[in-house]
Amino acid sequence: MKKLFRYFLKGLIIVVPAGFTIFVVYWVFDLIDGPIRHLIKDTFNVQIPGAGLVFTFFFIAFVGWIGQSFLFKPLGRLVDSVFERIPILKMIYTSVNDFLNAFVGERRKFTKPVRVKVNLVSELEKVGFITAEDLTDLGVKDKVAVLFPHSYNWSGEMFLVPREHITPLNLPPGEVMKFALTGGVTRV
Repeated sequence: MKKLFRYFLKGLIIVVPAGFTIFVVYWVFDLIDGPIRHLIKDTFNVQIPGAGLVFTFFFIAFVGWIGQSFLFKPLGRLVDSVFERIPILKMIYTSVNDFLNAFVGERRKFTKPVRVKVNLVSELEKVGFITAEDLTDLGVKDKVAVLFPHSYNWSGEMFLVPREHITPLNLPPGEVMKFALTGGVTRV
C-alpha cells in the first residue's frame, strides 16, 4: 500500500504541473480565439481553429507598428495623459504600463540581478533585482532600490539597500527571476 501511495505522489508530481499548464494555455487560447472563431463561423460558415489567436497576434503587432510611427507618438502621449488624469484609471493604467515595460519594454527594469546581504550577523542573503540606482528624489544617498520577488507569486518587496551589501550576479536575468519565483527549486 505504501508503494502504491508513493507511485500516486510521483504521478501527481508529473500530472499536476503538466495538466495545469495545458489548462492555462487552453483557457488563454479559448479566451482569445473563441470570439473571433465564432464571428468567422457566423459570417462565413467556416470554422478555423486558431484564427482568433492569429488575428489577435497580427492586430497587436499592427498596433505596435503604427505606434512606432512619428505620427502616432503624439496620440500615445494623449492616451497617457487622459488615463493619468483620472484617479482610479491612472492607478490601473500606470501599474499595467510600468509592469509590462519592466519585462518587455524599452525601459526594462529586471536586468540587474543581485545577491544582497539582509542580515550581517547571520550572513543571510536574498536574490533580487536593482530597479533604481538613483534615489535622490527620495533624499536617499548611497542606496539602491532592489526588488525581491516572492516565490510562487507575482508580487515582491522592494528595499532600499546600501550599495556595499550588493553583489552583482553575472547570470541571465530571466534565469534569476525563474530561480527567485520558484523559491530556488529551478536551478539557474
